[in-house]
Amino acid sequence: MPQILIVDDQAVIRRLLSITLGQDYEILEAEDGLGALEAIRRHHPKVVLLDVMMPGTLDGLQVLDAIKGNPLTRDILVAMVTARGQAADSDDARQRGADAYFIKPFSPRQVLAWVRSKLAPSQA
Repeated sequence: MPQILIVDDQAVIRRLLSITLGQDYEILEAEDGLGALEAIRRHHPKVVLLDVMMPGTLDGLQVLDAIKGNPLTRDILVAMVTARGQAADSDDARQRGADAYFIKPFSPRQVLAWVRSKLAPSQA
């Protein structure tokens, strides 16, 4: 079963995504950037759903840079799930390598559909 890492400092967002995706995928969670990088190093998930604004030393964009800048992890699909809804924010994330950008409040079904399209059986 493919693993998905959900990274958000808000437990309610992690829970919503976990409930939505948990029947089809193994869910991992982290609440900050350092926890995200540790989970990625240990588990190498297929997908990371990543908030931009988080407490701690690393925000979501810095985590994105670390994922996409490392030859061992750059193949991981990263979708930003954030309240930052300006076009410039989305453009910046995509230029850094984000594969998708969902703006809060988001549709969990939309996120699920994106994950399913990316992790079709031929790619899982």
